[in-house]
Amino acid sequence: MSVTIYHNPACGTSRNALAMIRNAGVEPNVIEYLNTPPDRQTLQQMIRLAGLTVRQAIREKGTPYAELGLSDPALTDDQLLDAMLAQPILINRPFVITELGVRLCRPSEVVLDILPSPQQAAFTKEDGEVVIDEQGRRVP
Repeated sequence: MSVTIYHNPACGTSRNALAMIRNAGVEPNVIEYLNTPPDRQTLQQMIRLAGLTVRQAIREKGTPYAELGLSDPALTDDQLLDAMLAQPILINRPFVITELGVRLCRPSEVVLDILPSPQQAAFTKEDGEVVIDEQGRRVP
């Protein structure tokens, strides 16, 4: 079973998603995308397979989004992708790829929908929210 996460260790959502992957007994391929960004084709494919538009895959908070004028509706997908590739901090995170699909895991528990293995233990997010109970079941 292959799982890849495009991860930012400074992001709590990304850390929680990674921890849930590991809580399923899987050691994923961790790509710190700020250091090793995806190429254009991979980024386009992840966005498409996740069912998103390019604009939906851009991160605004904590990025140069506003300074670069990326809210301009006249910008094309190619222009937005160019910006994301030039400044990977603009790529929203974490993207997770498994045999069951690709998702932008925001909130982090979205990762549970595409993990091929069940959670093996209780899991609580960094903010204290319980996601998985002691029996390994998802908490509604």
